[in-house]
Amino acid sequence: MELHNGLGDRNIKEVIEQYPKIGEILDNFEIGCTACSIGTCLLKDVVTVHFLGDETESQIEKEINAYLESLES
Repeated sequence: MELHNGLGDRNIKEVIEQYPKIGEILDNFEIGCTACSIGTCLLKDVVTVHFLGDETESQIEKEINAYLESLES
């Protein structure tokens, strides 16, 4: 998973605190990171460990990157 700004290499709790919309995107795919109290997984690993398949992982990557690009505009 290739995410803008090296975001995939940051822990999920930190990412969701800075970009709450990413938590919503993950929730839409039934990845419940917003409810996790630990949050030390890397964002890129969170999607992979749920074994959603290449197509779904690609869709999540697209949505997150589109969101990040919208912030840069």
